Amino acid sequence: MDALPIAEENHFEHRSTHAGVMHACGHDGHTTMLLGAARHLAATRDFDGVAHLIFQPGEEGYGGAQKMIEDGLFERFPCDAVYAMHNWPSLPPGTIAVRPGPMMAAADRVTIHIEGRGGHGAHPYLAIDPVVVAAHIITAAQSIVSRNVNPIDAAVISLCSLQAGNPGAMSVIPREATIVGTVRTFKRETQDMIEARLSELVQSVAQGFGAKARVDYERVYPATINSRDEALFGQQTALELVGEAQMVPDLDPSMGSEDFAFMLQQRPGAYFRIGQGGSESGCFLHNTSYDFNDAILPLGVALFVRLIERAMPLPA
Repeated sequence: MDALPIAEENHFEHRSTHAGVMHACGHDGHTTMLLGAARHLAATRDFDGVAHLIFQPGEEGYGGAQKMIEDGLFERFPCDAVYAMHNWPSLPPGTIAVRPGPMMAAADRVTIHIEGRGGHGAHPYLAIDPVVVAAHIITAAQSIVSRNVNPIDAAVISLCSLQAGNPGAMSVIPREATIVGTVRTFKRETQDMIEARLSELVQSVAQGFGAKARVDYERVYPATINSRDEALFGQQTALELVGEAQMVPDLDPSMGSEDFAFMLQQRPGAYFRIGQGGSESGCFLHNTSYDFNDAILPLGVALFVRLIERAMPLPA
C-alpha cells in the first residue's frame, strides 16, 4: 500500500505506528475503495463480462505497474481498458476530474558525476574545483527549458542535491562532486532533447574548467496519457455520479508522475482525480501531516463500480 519514508506529525488515533514511515499519499485509501468495489460487484453482479481489479504495489518509486506487466499481467488477466484513480487535495471533496491527454508527467532521474583535482583551499590555482564546476552546471542547466523548450510545451529540470567534500574540512577542495535531480516532461521529443542537451552542457561546462563530467540519465516513469475515448467515457460516468458542477473535465496536468503510465502504454484507459480537500491547510500529498479523507471512500467505490457496470451492461 506504499507507505513513504516520512516521519508522521499527526496525533490522531489512526496515525502510523511505525516510526519513520507513514501513508502520506492515500494509497491505503485507494486500496479500501477498490476492496469496497469488489465487495459490491461480487454481491450484485450487475454487469455482463469479466472485471479484473488490479491491486498494484510499489508505485512510490519502484515501478510496480511495470513489474506486473513484465510478470504477464495482461496475458494472464486480459483487459480491453484500464482505469485508475488518485485522491487530490486541491480539489473539493465530492469532485471528480478526468480529461483526455496528459494527466501526469514523465519522471526521469539525473545523476551528474564531476571529477576535478583536489587540493588546499588556500591554493585553488593548484586544484580543479568540482564545487565551482557544479555551481556553473546547476545555473546553466536552467537555460535548457527557457531556451530550448517551446513555451507552449511544459518541462521542469530540478537539480535537488549536491554532494561534495566534508563540512568539517573547510580548507579542502574535494576531488569529486555529485549532483542529483529530476526532469519532468510530457512529450517524448522534449524528453529526448533535454537528455541530449543536458549531457552536452555538462560535458562542455566541465571541460571549460579543466574537469571531467558525465550524466547518468534514467527514465523512471513515462508520462501518464489518457486515451481519448476512455477519458470521455470516464467523464460521462462521473457526470452520472456527481453532476456537472462537481465534474472537472479540464484539470491542468500535474508535473508529478505515476507508474500507471506503464499500463496506459499497454492498454487504452484513463486516470482519474477524486477531490479530497485539505490543501488549504497546507496538507498536500507527501506531507508529514497528510491524512486521507475517509468521507470520499463511498464515492471512490461508486466510481469504480459504475465504470464496470457502464462498460459491460447486462443485456436488456
